[in-house]
Amino acid sequence: MVDDATQRLRCACGIDVHAHMVPAEFPAYLGRRMPAQWPSTAAAPDAGGLCHRHVMIAGKNYRTVSEKSWSVTRRLADLPAMGLAHQAISPMPELLSYWMEPADAQELLRYLNEQIASMVAEGRGALIGMGAVPLQDVDAAIVELRYVIETLGFAGVEIGSNVNGVPIGDPCFDPFFEACEALGAAVFVHALKPTGMDRLVGPAPLQQVLAYPTDVGLAAASVITGNLMLRRPGLRIAFSHGGGTLAMLLPRLQQGWGVFPALKEQVRTSPVEQARQLFFDTLVFDAPTLAHLATVFGPTQLMVGTDYPFNFHERAPLARIEAAGLGADAAALLTDGNARRFLARAFAAQTESSKERP
Repeated sequence: MVDDATQRLRCACGIDVHAHMVPAEFPAYLGRRMPAQWPSTAAAPDAGGLCHRHVMIAGKNYRTVSEKSWSVTRRLADLPAMGLAHQAISPMPELLSYWMEPADAQELLRYLNEQIASMVAEGRGALIGMGAVPLQDVDAAIVELRYVIETLGFAGVEIGSNVNGVPIGDPCFDPFFEACEALGAAVFVHALKPTGMDRLVGPAPLQQVLAYPTDVGLAAASVITGNLMLRRPGLRIAFSHGGGTLAMLLPRLQQGWGVFPALKEQVRTSPVEQARQLFFDTLVFDAPTLAHLATVFGPTQLMVGTDYPFNFHERAPLARIEAAGLGADAAALLTDGNARRFLARAFAAQTESSKERP
């Protein structure tokens, strides 16, 4: 006989907070001089019954993606087998374009945000929008943030782990996070242009495999050492890839906080307490590691993340949660309860919409 916990994990009821989109095409540049890294797509050989396209950046193939990146029909068809009822979609991180001039980036990101809005509308409640903003210019980022939240009705935004080398815990980004807090916008932090690439020995995919978790761990640590959550206690901010290296760094940070006076002076509240105010996805590909994250950060702070539709994604996220042996109540939180808190705007909007129906 199947118990209630197992039945819940087998149902299509999960909420994926970490999934991406790439449009089938990008707009032509309308300015006077096209940035070298303005993206485009080119036809690629079909495979596995799917249409594929190369994403071209600076004249090179950055990544080859399938039509699952833009086809809502294909995406929705895959959700039940993954145990998912909802999926939050954000741009492929390389498209955040912090290295462009702000006006150029804003033009590109506005197009991406409107493409996401179209996908959300076509998804009939299954898809949730997470927009992009030109964070290299905080004022411009706040303008686009207001557009995606107030006009497009998104739940929040995706940002990179650093902005042209500046970690997101730097106080220069505080006005942006203040606006996110005021608007109730969720913030999902994804690794981008990671540090340490010169220390890797091997092929290019090691950027995703090893460097991404390193950079997102340092980004989360910068939020703690920068006291962001003390200034913005209502901010809902989540980190990809299980927070990367943070779970291993946190005991050292906590111990150092008690040993070094300069660190105690800088970090005004226990690092562990601050870490437990942050959210993290479950994308660690290992049940014991996931169980450890639940111990370190608390089962109330973890949410399903898959990195769909790219090749390096979690294909059975609910089975991974079940294998972690967290118990029925904690598993229910990881499956959908925590994501409903994190993506509160989306589910509040759905509740209001259902109330308005006759």
